[in-house]
Amino acid sequence: MKLLASIIAAWGLALPVYGQSAAEPVVVELYTSQGCSSCPPADALLHELAARDDVLPLALHVDYWDYIGWKDQFAKPSHTKRQKGYAHAGGRRMIYTPQMIIMGQDDVVGADGMKVADAIGKHQSQPRPVSLSVERKGEDLVIRLQPRAQMGEVRLLVQLVRYTPERSVNITRGELAGKTLSYANVVEDWQIAAEWDGAGDLELSVPVPGRQPAAVVVQEAPFGRIIAAARAE
Repeated sequence: MKLLASIIAAWGLALPVYGQSAAEPVVVELYTSQGCSSCPPADALLHELAARDDVLPLALHVDYWDYIGWKDQFAKPSHTKRQKGYAHAGGRRMIYTPQMIIMGQDDVVGADGMKVADAIGKHQSQPRPVSLSVERKGEDLVIRLQPRAQMGEVRLLVQLVRYTPERSVNITRGELAGKTLSYANVVEDWQIAAEWDGAGDLELSVPVPGRQPAAVVVQEAPFGRIIAAARAE
């Protein structure tokens, strides 16, 4: 964990500034499991990324390791389905943990801090084709999208993500038995709020009950590149 922290700290100091702001974070999806002995270093790395305003790290716990002896308390079949969707879109036959998908495009082993840093830096240097803003109004979230450039014929998914900033679990069985582990930005729900063709401005309001943080992720359907993201904490 100390090595990962050192890598991220060094990267944070050395990373060039490309004009990408905290309002336009790079989305990092971590596919992980409490039944995977290789996952804790990647979970620790996601914790480090969660401290950054210019990165939106999201932990999606999968259920396909539950048979080993410990049922992941945060796993959802929909997370496994999403990971399989990325694999199909990328021509990959297998899924694995820990895997990070960065901006819907880059497939990186989740514990490889240097490759993760390189991928994030690459996406920070790329301009976003749309402007996205979110505003929380009571129990509703107002989402506003505006194209910055022509995107041609495209089908975009405006997705609402609800997550918990930190959750801990005492694991009593399986490969990680006897450990108490903490997880950052655990995804609780991932839904499509709207579809958009990117041709004109879009404004919509979606319910966001409670105080749980939310994020909006705009992505080429069904598992293509992510072109915009924003937090609503």
